[in-house]
This record gives sequence, structure tokens and C-alpha cells, in this order.
Amino acid sequence: MVSVNPVAHKILSYVPFLLVLIDLQYEGVICGQDGGVENHLEMGKKLLAAGQLADALSHFHSAIDGDPKNYMAFYRRATVYLAMGKSKSALPDLSKVIELKPDFTSARLQRGNLLLKQGRLDEAERDFKKVLKSNPSDKEEKEAQSQLMKSDEIQRMVTQSQAHVDSGDYVTAAAHLDLIIETSVWDVTSRELRAECFIQMGEMGKAISDLKAASKLKSDNTKAFYKLSTIYYNLGDHEMSLTEVRECLKLDPDHKQCYSHYKQVKKLNKQIQSAEELIQQQRYGDAARKYESVVETEPNVPQYSHHAKERICHCLAQEQQDMNRAITVCSEVLQSDPHNVNALKDRAEAYLLDEQYEEAIKDYENARDHSENDRQIKEGLEKAQRLLKQSQKRDYYKILGVKRNAQKKEIVKAYRKLAHQWHPDNFQDPEEKKKAEKKFIDIAQAKEVLTDPEMRQKFDHGEDPMDPESQQGGHHQNFHGGWNGGFQGFNPFGSGPFNFKFNFQ
Repeated sequence: MVSVNPVAHKILSYVPFLLVLIDLQYEGVICGQDGGVENHLEMGKKLLAAGQLADALSHFHSAIDGDPKNYMAFYRRATVYLAMGKSKSALPDLSKVIELKPDFTSARLQRGNLLLKQGRLDEAERDFKKVLKSNPSDKEEKEAQSQLMKSDEIQRMVTQSQAHVDSGDYVTAAAHLDLIIETSVWDVTSRELRAECFIQMGEMGKAISDLKAASKLKSDNTKAFYKLSTIYYNLGDHEMSLTEVRECLKLDPDHKQCYSHYKQVKKLNKQIQSAEELIQQQRYGDAARKYESVVETEPNVPQYSHHAKERICHCLAQEQQDMNRAITVCSEVLQSDPHNVNALKDRAEAYLLDEQYEEAIKDYENARDHSENDRQIKEGLEKAQRLLKQSQKRDYYKILGVKRNAQKKEIVKAYRKLAHQWHPDNFQDPEEKKKAEKKFIDIAQAKEVLTDPEMRQKFDHGEDPMDPESQQGGHHQNFHGGWNGGFQGFNPFGSGPFNFKFNFQ
């Protein structure tokens, strides 16, 4: 027999006591953990009932962390997800509940309903059938039977809608898909198929709505983003097209269709932006040429060529160089879009500069009928009416044969040429001399008005600075008051005295 050291014997006498302490401590830890999980579940339940979903979710997270096999924690968290509208997050939790407790009919019924909304009909039917076989409550049985019948009906409509699409009957197919999506609201396939029907029917707004929903319901839906981009592009909305194709490339940078389309849209977008920047800088000629390159870049989408022509029309009218071309381009726009207010205003401006006042008035009135509160139209119409009235009297621009936007140098040059031509000394016949005298006076007056900024401004606003009736007490030389000794002291050529050898009576 082995003898035991007194110290060792004393230590061994404490071993049973230590084992009891360790056992008690272990049991306390387990109880503490179980108590913590239950506390989280209870708190989460109260917060859920109070509508404090985020806080409730936090407690259910903690409960699952404390006990990953607690099916009730998963079920409660799924309930919060559903209340928050996060069905994608709820579905895995419901599946975990069924894995942990296969006879939990409420969880299976909930999962079946989610699967039905997602259009996963076969999986939904399996859940509903298992509910019916698992001794459900009367309420659960009634709901499972109803949903099972609904799923069968949707299965039939899915087959019919695809058949109608294959035969080209998109209207009937869309009607069937409407009914399917009323129940299977999260069914990506049905929404994409209905979007295709809408595209074929020419209802692009509805197609866009379905594709946007599909892009959100499926996290990696490059197909939806590509289709959205092409629809926007064909509608003439290059900016939205660029936005959608970029979303496609975020998901798959190597997507061939999206990358090819992206290069085309980006090029077009850059050209349009550059053209608009040139317009802002009042470089209208350069802007017109830039818009001509837009037509070359995309000749197959009418919206872009139409928009480019509308902006070219604007640039030419503002540039004030070639009014005939401006009128022609604006007329092309209005031929396809008769009520285009911008083109009407620009053509009216071109008509004004080309001195076709009646045509300008017609365009301004047409534009006003479609945009009553446009101040630019109102002012343009008033100006055109003044100029028409003025043109029916005496038009100093026409007298000198210059455009309304002529510079002073052009005006003086035209005046000198005409003054030489109509100088009274050049005519011997009394009648011809009398006619020349009147013409010469008109030429001199035209030069005086158009080379004086203040007088020219008055004339451009419908007043005649040389007309005593409209200029009561105004300052100007009155060439109609009789010559009283001829043109003494007046030199139409601007240097030194110029005397005639005859007097007017």
C-alpha cells in the first residue's frame, strides 16, 4: 500500500468540493445564457408590438447569436423583416425555422406565401401541400388550400401568357401577366416578360416601370439595366440612357452589350454637352457644327436628329448671318413638329431679320397659342407688329439697302454710294431732278438716323425720329421744311461744304 504525503492528502480532501464548485459554475453559465436569450426574445417581442422594428431586430440578432438553434428567435426575426418590407431577408430565416422544426406550420405557410409572391410556384405549392398534411389549424388549412388553388391558376396563366407572346399576341399576353403580377408581385420573370410585351406594343413608359422594378428585385440584373438604357436611348434621353448603362457595368464591367452601348451613348452625350456649352458662350456657328456631328453620330434615331436640327435652327437665328438657311432648317423642324414653340420663336426671329414681318407675326402668334405666358414671345410679337407698321411707312434700312443688324461702317458705305447715285446734279430733266431730290433727302435722313445710336434705337422700337408727328419737339434736322437756298452747308459726303447751283422753291 502506497503511503500518502500529509500535504497531498490535505489537497486531495478538497477535490470533491472543487468539482462541485466547477459544476455549479458551469450550470450558472448555461442558465445565464438561456436567461439572456429569453430576455432578448421577450424584449424583441415587446418592441415589435410597439412598432420599434430596428430595436426589436437588434434583440433578435442577439438571441440568435446566443442560441443559433432557437427556431423561435429565427421566426421572430423573420416577422420583423417582413414588417420592414425585407422579404429577401425573411425567407432564409423562415427556411431555418423549418429546418429546425419541420412541423412548424405557421413558418411553412409564411414561406409558401413569400415564394408565391416571388413567382417560385413549384416551391410554394410544396409548402402549401405539406401544411395540409401536418394537422394544421382550421385557419391555416383554409389559407393553404386557397393559396394552393391560386398557385395552380397562376401556373396555368404563365403557360398561356408565354404561348401568346410566342404567337405575337402581346396585348393578351400582357393582360394575363397583369393578373399574375397582382399575386406574384416580386416575380422578376413575369415583369421582364410584360416589359417585352409593352415594348412591342409601343408603351415604353410601362416597359420602363417594369424593368426598373425587375432591376431592384434581382440584385445582379444586367439584362434589365441594358434594356432600360436602350429604351431611354431610343426615346432620345441620352442622359438617362448613360445612367442605366453605367449601372449595368457596375455589376459586370466586361458586359459586351453594355460596354459597346456605353461607348456610343458617351460619345453622343459628350457632343451634345459640348454644343450646349458653345451656345452658352454665344459661339453659335461652332455650336451648329457640333450639332451637325450629332446627326452623323446617330443617324438612325429620329429624336436626336430632330433635336439637333432644332438647336441648329436656334444657333443660325442667333448668329444672324444666313437667315435663309435659318428659316429653312427651322421649317424642317416645324414640318415634323408644327407646334414646337422653340422652333417657332427662332424662325420668327429669322423672319424679322430677313424683314418678313408678316411671316414673323404668324409664327409668334402660333407660338403664343401654345405658350401663353412666354415673355419672349410677347415682346417678339410686339416688335414684329411695330416693324410691319413701320415698313408700311418709311424704312431707313430699306432706303439704304442694309440689314437691320448692319454695322455703322456698312451704313456709311451704303449711304455714300447712294448719295453719289442720286445726287440732283446728275439729273437734267426737271421731273427726274425732282425725283432725285426727294430720294437724296431720304438717303440723308436714313444715314442720320441709323448712324445715331439714340435715333436708331427709337426707330427700331417703332418710332420715326424724322417724323414731326411722332417726335413732338424732338431734336433732329428737318429736311422737309424747305431748302430755302438749297443744300448749302450740308455735305452728304461728310467733309466740307457742298453747295448746289440751284434753289428749291
